[in-house]
Amino acid sequence: MSWWCDASPWRDREAVVCDGAVRSGKTLCLGMGFFFWAMSRFDGEQFALCARSMEAVRRNLLHPLRPRLEALGFAVEERVSRNWLKVAFGGHENTFWLFGGKDEGSAGSIQGVTLAGAFLDEVTLMPRSFVEQTAARCSVEGAKLWFSCNPEGPEHWFYREWVCKAEEKKALRLHFLMTDNPSIGEETLERYKRYFQGMFYRRFVLGEWALAEGRVYDFFEEGMVEPVPQGEMEEWRISCDYGTVNPTSMGLWGRRGDTWYRVREYYYDSQRTGRQMTDREYVRELERLAGGHHIRRVVVDPSAASFIAALREEGWPAAAADNQVLSGIRVTADLLRRGRLVICEGCVDAIREFSLYCWDREAGEDRVVKRFDHAMDEIRYFAMSLRREAFIGGFGVERK
Repeated sequence: MSWWCDASPWRDREAVVCDGAVRSGKTLCLGMGFFFWAMSRFDGEQFALCARSMEAVRRNLLHPLRPRLEALGFAVEERVSRNWLKVAFGGHENTFWLFGGKDEGSAGSIQGVTLAGAFLDEVTLMPRSFVEQTAARCSVEGAKLWFSCNPEGPEHWFYREWVCKAEEKKALRLHFLMTDNPSIGEETLERYKRYFQGMFYRRFVLGEWALAEGRVYDFFEEGMVEPVPQGEMEEWRISCDYGTVNPTSMGLWGRRGDTWYRVREYYYDSQRTGRQMTDREYVRELERLAGGHHIRRVVVDPSAASFIAALREEGWPAAAADNQVLSGIRVTADLLRRGRLVICEGCVDAIREFSLYCWDREAGEDRVVKRFDHAMDEIRYFAMSLRREAFIGGFGVERK
């Protein structure tokens, strides 16, 4: 919070980079320091508050920071329609513009503005063009850049250009661990450690810029497979990954309490059989898979527009899935490890794919090998469909 002060040995640095574990306090510390610096050093200037989306700026930055700033005597006026804040303190007043850097087109939103500084939260989730355009706009004398992020792979451009070259860029790098956050108790820390595995454990808990390699679900063994529970289920759903040339995978899920069981599957490989199926034929197969159960929701590959339309025409409650791959893998792994998702005996193609689904070591970024991934995609769609529902609790899963 005070690296920029006159008494600090780092006062001449032009940027600060805070990277490391989740829940380590990076955003709060950096955000408070950013406002202290801006309001102490400047009057009548403009600054940028950036995240991947406008929603993320308000949720992750303004929501925790604003009440703390106001408690310290900062006067904060927000114009939601114009995406800016007016902040007054100690006789100074400055404007803070809000920006979302979600894609390559976002760089255009920040062009033309002259800034005295910028805070980019979760900078690794933003496109390089947006980050570099933001840096170029910080042209007021004494301007500084403030970055926070969780680690990605060691080939990520921000790691190579800013973390590894911190001295060259005249940046102060501060690496955070979970244990740096005094509000996290030992019990909570141990729970977070249980929730992650493999690459996600190394990145989110240890704070390492770790390479994705090996099996995606390296903790999954056939010993985790269970018999189909006896008795009635409380609710039924189906998940689908649709293919024409590639295989189509569907899973029937039944809920008992807080646990969803994948009790049965349908898997069709047109390359193996030599015959492609039509949308109507797949609808009939889904009906057979449902087995007469009342299906509350059918979660479908979002690229399968024609199949979704065919399902809806037949009265099935079909919805396009959330296809965020890395987030979906993390959520799926979390639910599998906690026993909230259970794969049952008889789901032989899903069990086979769990043993073959791997990270692409040659990609240079976090990417899975696009083979043996059809049941894996469909299970991921289902996990992501649960992430906002109240009966799924715990870290990394939002509630309604």
